[in-house]
Amino acid sequence: MRFTRRHPLLTVVLLCALAVLAARPADGDGFPAPGHGSASGVGAEVARLYEEAATATERYETGRREAEEQRARARRLEERLDRERRETAGLHEELGRIASSQYRDGGGLPLTAHMLLADDPEELMRGQRAVRQAEMSLDKAIGRSERAEARLARDEAEADAAWRRLEKRNTELAALREDIERKLEAARWKLQGQADASVTAGACRGAVRLDQPRTRFTTSWVAPVETYELSASYGSGGAQWANRHTGQDFAVPIGTPVRAVGAGTVVRVSCGGAFGIEIVLRHADGYYTQYAHLAAVAVDQGERVWPGQWIGQSGTSGNSTGPHLHFEARITPETGSAVPPVPWLARRGVSL
Repeated sequence: MRFTRRHPLLTVVLLCALAVLAARPADGDGFPAPGHGSASGVGAEVARLYEEAATATERYETGRREAEEQRARARRLEERLDRERRETAGLHEELGRIASSQYRDGGGLPLTAHMLLADDPEELMRGQRAVRQAEMSLDKAIGRSERAEARLARDEAEADAAWRRLEKRNTELAALREDIERKLEAARWKLQGQADASVTAGACRGAVRLDQPRTRFTTSWVAPVETYELSASYGSGGAQWANRHTGQDFAVPIGTPVRAVGAGTVVRVSCGGAFGIEIVLRHADGYYTQYAHLAAVAVDQGERVWPGQWIGQSGTSGNSTGPHLHFEARITPETGSAVPPVPWLARRGVSL
């Protein structure tokens, strides 16, 4: 009977659970809820491939440096042997001159006869000692040269084997790097395709959390991207802008991690319009920074960020002529309040 009394309560609980499940959107319907973007999405794949490409490049460059060092060692060995060969050849010539002199002076006679016939026996003995010393020096030089030849042959064999291993490894690393870069390029444009769809729809896909390496910065301010080329600058003119350019452009490939230049709060994440996908941060000193033409965002509105934190990935969304990051420093969160960003960063210790 006790079971019967509890049964109606259990039924109510099950019905409520079913109602909640029915109210949830099915997997793949709409965009991920803010703050719950998948870490296995295209943006995360691009970030992962960036790290793999950087690692492969570093290993390849290490191998290339080792190969150069191996070549330098081989050149040093060859130069050392050449010096020893020249020294031995010089001794051979010296001995030849002494032998020729002895022959002209009757070198075929016994030493006793030479001494009896010599005008100066002591000088004759000195000459004989010089010949013996030259012969001994030559023998030593020949022995040293033979040992050097053997050592060089051994070193050259080892160097050649090491060189072949390095060449094989470098070839494999180059192929690995090219494969990663091909995958990265395909993933970049897939990510940009998603960004373009978001801009067309006017709705962001939601934050895609990236597995960022924990980098400890010693400064409170950093550049918005790690590796870049500066392109359009603040105040420059062009057909693509209604007035003057209001920020500093950083030419970087699609999917490049974009960093918060300083600690702050995300006050805007938007998709659509001339800036495409953009993020605006408010900093403690009252200034704002904008990051535009993104391909993906990695933070949500209202979120606190630290200096150097990855907040998104660069792209070419909105009014953009090619992959780059558009960066602005502002006195308000709105367009039209921008200040020159390069000196703004310079005053905070960031030189571009």
